[in-house]
Amino acid sequence: MLNLITHPLATVVTLYALAGERLKREERGATAVEYGLMVGLIAVAIITAVVLMEDALSGLFTDIGTTLTGL
Repeated sequence: MLNLITHPLATVVTLYALAGERLKREERGATAVEYGLMVGLIAVAIITAVVLMEDALSGLFTDIGTTLTGL
């Protein structure tokens, strides 16, 4: 224990090595979480865009329906 107290660099290197091994093992889980967050943010962006353009989209689909009925 005295050796770790007198050599702080050894402590930092040991902690870094232990953390590095753990991060390597958990990389797949972290990647899955990142992809999940991206998909969630994209979904929120799409929903927001549709809600903001609701009137324009409604008019567009009405015009398309009217045109197709007249054919």
